[in-house]
Amino acid sequence: MFKRIILLLFAVLPIAQLSAQNKKNRKTIKTTRVKKTPKIDGLLNDVVWEMAEVCTDFVDLRPNNGKLVSEEYQTTVKVIYDDDAIYISAQMNDPDPEGIPQEFATRDNFSISDFFLATINPNDDGQNPFEFLVQTTGNQADAKVSNGDEDFNWSAVWESAAKINDKGWAVEMKIPYRAIRFANRPIQSWGFNFHRRLEKLNAQHTWTHIDNAVGRWTQYDGLIEDFRDIKPPTRLNLYPYASATANTFEGHTKYDWSVGMDIKYGLTENFTLDATLIPDFSQVGFDNVELNLGPFEQQFTEQRQFFTEGTELFNKANLFYSRRIGSSPIDQFNVENTLSTDEEITDYPSKVTMLNAIKVSGRTKGGLGIGFFNAITEKTEATIKNNATGNTRKEVIDPFTNYNILVLDQQFNQNSTVTLINTNVTRDGRFRDANVTALDWHIETKDSKYNADGSVKMSNISDDINNPNTGYTFDNSFGYNSDHWNWELGYNFENKDFNPNDLGILFSNNEQSIYGSAGWRTLQPTKNYNWYNIYYYNNANFQHYSGIYTGFTASAGIEAQTRNRFTFGGNLNYNTEEKDFFEPRQGSTSGIYFLQPERKNINIWISTNSQKKLEVNADVYYSAYNNYSKAAYGFSIAPRYRFTNQFSLQYQLDYNKTNNDLGFVDEVNTNIIFGKRDRKNYTNTIAGKYSFSTNSSLSLSFRHYWGAVNYNDYYTLNTNGGLNSNATYNSDNVNFNSWNLDLSYIWQFAPGSQLIAFYRNAIFNEDTNADLNFSKNLDNLFEESQRHTFSLRLVYFIDYNKLKNIF
Repeated sequence: MFKRIILLLFAVLPIAQLSAQNKKNRKTIKTTRVKKTPKIDGLLNDVVWEMAEVCTDFVDLRPNNGKLVSEEYQTTVKVIYDDDAIYISAQMNDPDPEGIPQEFATRDNFSISDFFLATINPNDDGQNPFEFLVQTTGNQADAKVSNGDEDFNWSAVWESAAKINDKGWAVEMKIPYRAIRFANRPIQSWGFNFHRRLEKLNAQHTWTHIDNAVGRWTQYDGLIEDFRDIKPPTRLNLYPYASATANTFEGHTKYDWSVGMDIKYGLTENFTLDATLIPDFSQVGFDNVELNLGPFEQQFTEQRQFFTEGTELFNKANLFYSRRIGSSPIDQFNVENTLSTDEEITDYPSKVTMLNAIKVSGRTKGGLGIGFFNAITEKTEATIKNNATGNTRKEVIDPFTNYNILVLDQQFNQNSTVTLINTNVTRDGRFRDANVTALDWHIETKDSKYNADGSVKMSNISDDINNPNTGYTFDNSFGYNSDHWNWELGYNFENKDFNPNDLGILFSNNEQSIYGSAGWRTLQPTKNYNWYNIYYYNNANFQHYSGIYTGFTASAGIEAQTRNRFTFGGNLNYNTEEKDFFEPRQGSTSGIYFLQPERKNINIWISTNSQKKLEVNADVYYSAYNNYSKAAYGFSIAPRYRFTNQFSLQYQLDYNKTNNDLGFVDEVNTNIIFGKRDRKNYTNTIAGKYSFSTNSSLSLSFRHYWGAVNYNDYYTLNTNGGLNSNATYNSDNVNFNSWNLDLSYIWQFAPGSQLIAFYRNAIFNEDTNADLNFSKNLDNLFEESQRHTFSLRLVYFIDYNKLKNIF
């Protein structure tokens, strides 16, 4: 099956042996080796810079794509090197240096300030550069890029400095060879491009022209030649840490401490081992928990750095949901079913402890990416007490488990990739094991105008409850993306047995759809607009197992930004009456469904000029349904105010209300009970930061979520997907609150080394008081016990090469 699909793709799309960019017109310079290195202070007065060739004649990336930048805003860049590092200097002309924006930010975050960005691609493959960015404040950011997607979770240790001068502002960078990956060859040429952001002009300039009409921005690098006799160093970085935590709840305080280490080791020129030994996640941010009455689990974002940094290979084909590792116990056999009449559970751990994890990843000169990931979690047990005898026993709710991923990702033609990926979960003992394999592809024509995008996947699950079962899924689309237009037409299905959820996340299977989309965009600003685009998409949906038509969805919208940077958009959405096989909670092959009513929806949003001290983002929506008098509406408003370049605060209020919502409540004997309910929720969030310097900052993150549900009537689901009145059933209302406040201070006291002080205040409650007003609900919430957490964490960066020189 895999072979036939690949042959089909190669037959339909002619694969080019040339890159998408025009090599004949490529900007090229030669670099210069130096013996004396420049001082990284942003002054550009070192003699060594006088020997270097100049990169100049920058052009607009936006707004006027391709236009040569005027001399008053031109940029000049120089690149030199020695045995240890690459050095980059940039002078950015500006006729009003005092007016250059300089809002502070934490590392890897953007603010209202200009920046200079260097992209470096030692393999010159048009797809996988490294990015190094410096803002006017001196704040650093860096990223690893794959297929145009920037991963700012990736971090390297390098030096930079920025200075405002009488011509504008200047940057100097020192990028050690240990921060990038390159081959060991006597003479090398690398792909480079340089970007400059000008906030006050709402513009971005680049050294080499990036055509916004076709292809990815990474395909338009210039070339810097003549790197001679540079050798990849031993890439061994150690990050030892120590942390201490105090956790107080209901008058009891528990203390804990931990020491461990993260390691980054260059196995070869292009492959790196990342390992976390005795991991510590005590300072991970809180999850945005909500009241979930639907048939599917809530998905949370990953906040643990080990799982967010350098995982682009492992995220191929969407098979890796890292929150599965160290999450709640699977409790496959339901420990409550093992209790006798005299027993109760006295301790049930809510989390599984991860023991360690490793990643090996890299890419060869020929474009083959190889990734290997492995993580181990410990056995987790519940404690059960016999109240008659006083004896206790243990029951395994999550066994010793090994999580594994292997990826082979072949890139070619600077615009295409084919990936083979396998994920495996092996559990000790009688618990279930799972294996998923996928072939994933994105293939473009020579000119990057036409593409085929898709995948085929197979899952296999075995345990001692069910017979081993195998599931499949397939997806492929053909599309066009060039100049003003883009369109896509595709088909996908998941069969009833496809299940990647031991290490991935899929909300529903046993579905198939025919989908399409089209869009139009501006390429140059108009008289009144910087840009605008129009889009449309639709899906025709069917159940896969039976082929039953389940419904049709369509959406059309517009997004735009005016010349004074007021951004706005809106869309209209339509859903036909839908046969929902998941809301009744009977399994998608049961034949039981609920007829979701026809829906018409409108959304409108705005965003004011972010350069102003006061910025406001807001949106509003309304949904109308043709049955059961159901209606839904809501809004969000988020003002952000910059008090100074060092202090800013943002508040956001989200409000949602649904009248006469219908959903599953219970199953009584053979009757499936639905309830008609009024739902509302408020979410208040506050985010603030104060930067003492680029290396020292205080940040605040607060969120209070309140969800309330009032039941009005009850029904029994009938065989036609409709509802019959049920006057005998009754259930409780729901009142749900989640409150979290995080306060953290970060001090980077040395390159790559940090001291982090962290405090969290958390409250949670769930009861039946859904009729309370907002003020009374807060009073009710604060009657609950509060959890206070304080932790201190020290991380120190050690470069093996410097350590070796010392000894």
